[in-house]
Amino acid sequence: MPYREQLKDNYLETRLIKRRLVLSAVIVLALMSILLARLYVLQVVEHDHFSTLSNSNRVRLKALPPTRGLIYDRNGVVMADNLPAYRLEIIREQVDDLDDTINRLSEYVKISDYAIKKFRQSSQRRRPFEGVPLLLNMSDEELATLAVNLHKFEGVEINARLTRNYPLGKHAVHALGYVGHIDVRDLSQMDDEANYAGTSYIGKRGLEKFYEADLHGKVGFQRVEVNASGRTLRVLDEHPPVSGNNLHLTIDSRLQRLAEDMFSNEAGSVVALDPRNGEILALVSMPSFDPNLFVDGISYKDYGELRNSTSRPLFNRALTGQYPPGSTTKPIFGLAGLEYSVIGHKHTVYCNGYYLLPNEERRYRDWKKTGHGTMDLNSSIAQSCDVYFYNLSYSLGIDRMQEFLKQFGFGQRTGIDSTSEQPGLVPSREWKRRTKGMPWFPGETLNTGIGQGALLATPLQLASSIGALSMKGKRFKPHLLKSIDVQPTQEKVDINPEIAGEYVLKKEINWEHVIKGMENVVHSVRGTAHRIDKGLSYRMAGKTGTAQVFGIAQDEEYEAENVKKKLRDHALFVAFAPARDPTIAIAVIVENGGHGSSVAAPIARQLLDAYLLPKKQDSADKKSGDS
Repeated sequence: MPYREQLKDNYLETRLIKRRLVLSAVIVLALMSILLARLYVLQVVEHDHFSTLSNSNRVRLKALPPTRGLIYDRNGVVMADNLPAYRLEIIREQVDDLDDTINRLSEYVKISDYAIKKFRQSSQRRRPFEGVPLLLNMSDEELATLAVNLHKFEGVEINARLTRNYPLGKHAVHALGYVGHIDVRDLSQMDDEANYAGTSYIGKRGLEKFYEADLHGKVGFQRVEVNASGRTLRVLDEHPPVSGNNLHLTIDSRLQRLAEDMFSNEAGSVVALDPRNGEILALVSMPSFDPNLFVDGISYKDYGELRNSTSRPLFNRALTGQYPPGSTTKPIFGLAGLEYSVIGHKHTVYCNGYYLLPNEERRYRDWKKTGHGTMDLNSSIAQSCDVYFYNLSYSLGIDRMQEFLKQFGFGQRTGIDSTSEQPGLVPSREWKRRTKGMPWFPGETLNTGIGQGALLATPLQLASSIGALSMKGKRFKPHLLKSIDVQPTQEKVDINPEIAGEYVLKKEINWEHVIKGMENVVHSVRGTAHRIDKGLSYRMAGKTGTAQVFGIAQDEEYEAENVKKKLRDHALFVAFAPARDPTIAIAVIVENGGHGSSVAAPIARQLLDAYLLPKKQDSADKKSGDS
């Protein structure tokens, strides 16, 4: 039998198979051990952690923004409220490609570059899974178009919100201010950013900004259950927000509207206040603008038109405008002359049309070329004699003039509850050395004595100072807020008047001497504002003023018709009434308006009539009823 080679070794093959089976079993057991150990860690050791993560995917906190407080005038007229609006919001975590989503949305609604810019800014302050608004106030057409196509967009929602509204439009905008989008600068100034979760608006100017903490309220929240797409299934728990406090202002919107309408196409300002407590009755800056443009984001075109307008509608003239007060300060300088015993009320100066400093040839001219003749304090105020006050200011000196002006609030902010107030300027020797590096000259004192030169005041300061004069030295801090309705209790908190300063004269009778001169401005046939006395049923104390915009050479004449409008004199008038028991003080300035007597004084007369005569009639009706 031939030799045959053995091709298969059953013993070795069996051993090899057994080794492989054992190795496989060991590997399987090791993997099972690892799997069981991991399951133990997940189910037991880290149970709480992963349970929380799971609930976070299913249950989310949703911010509930508070309703912004309303703003009313002193008579209950709504000046700022909230209207329902629909917002298009995007939840970033649920959107894979944000740019693609926005591009596809723009096929259905118009989305501006400005809206996209604000969306990206808002995204920086959002919380996880919080909707960021892309469109704030959708039209009915946009809402209908998107509603039927919303299923095509993951992470896109339409939510109902309240948006700020100013029903009076452009009226009183410089007093109210306005709200706008929260931006990076606002975020850097926030003390409690969490309280603005879900909120898109914040006060930007005026009362809206000054009282932001009161108006905003307190944010609430909901715990909601969502599905895999992030849609809300049900509300598990809710802590409602606390609405902002309602504000009642001192503003009389009827008087405010009348004052604004009287300016027509002119630029200027009116500030009217109650001198007995500092309540602002009207705060006017013209021209104005519609604050509703800013609420949902003003377009570049609209903002450019406002910003570049030569009439500067965004400029708050009442608080920020600083003007030479002109002759409106003469009563205060007259009072200073009496206080420092530089003059007596019967002291006279002869006015021949100009004034000469000692050893100088330059003539400081009076507004009346032929002169006023012999003037005492009363007649110099009534007829606004410049020569009398040139002489008085030279005797007083700039140091005492500065000191006295500051007693009436010039050169300092009044502290009104608003934004952007400027302090004006009361010049002095030290001020000129510091700012110009030059000495003070006597001629500058003369210019200051008639309200010109470097002396500057805001319309609010003029109204405040004339109110202090009417109260015989007691000056109240001007304020716009009358009372607050505190939420959620609706408790009414009244704002108490605050005395800003009180000046006591050495002789009480000196108040009467100056006030009598101011009465004669209106009620004397030679008074500079005697034309507004016709048909006047109450006594008014006033003072006209004309402030130069540019200087005139000594040998030149000022002719308004030959001067460009923007270079013409400012027209001013200050007054209080009734003269012996004042309830209103007013300051009017019409930029480049010309003479205060013919332009500004008639505006003041109509406003005083509108405010005082209904009250006078009501008082008469009450007395008639009592009898």
